[in-house]
Amino acid sequence: MNLQPASEADLPDIVALTNLAFRGEVGWTLESRYIEGERISLETLKDDLKSCAEALLLIWRDESSGELLGSVWLEPKDKEVWYMGMLAVRPERQGQQLGRRMLEASEEAVRQRGGARLRISVVNVRDNLCAWYERRGYVRTGEREPFPYEDEKVGRPLRDDLEFVILEKVL
Repeated sequence: MNLQPASEADLPDIVALTNLAFRGEVGWTLESRYIEGERISLETLKDDLKSCAEALLLIWRDESSGELLGSVWLEPKDKEVWYMGMLAVRPERQGQQLGRRMLEASEEAVRQRGGARLRISVVNVRDNLCAWYERRGYVRTGEREPFPYEDEKVGRPLRDDLEFVILEKVL
């Protein structure tokens, strides 16, 4: 897999894929039963990129068709710890190991930049997704972060018991 840095021209495709993967109607990784609306907008993504210049937004395109197959946000938190967010693959291609390959390539990208640990946050009610990461070596840290109920940029929660579970993997 050849992850490439995203360009400005890639951003609309990344937004579409992220919203499809997180809030669409197909796939096992959906949040749409718990949160409705967009996962991210083009404006929010551009703002995030401006506010965190050291973050990597990486994409994976099909070499023959050019179709965006996956994308991921990787952000250094300190010298050794990175945060991974918005890992997304085409929902209709789930079951073909795309997510696993994206995850492995993301971990390698962090290793190549000196990262020793990778952290993620998962909405607490997404048990299947937490279990998927745990099967790949991620461990629950015991940390939890509040869900940003007041921030409509992340969608509209349909439950009042949401929070983020933090998982981490030593690379």
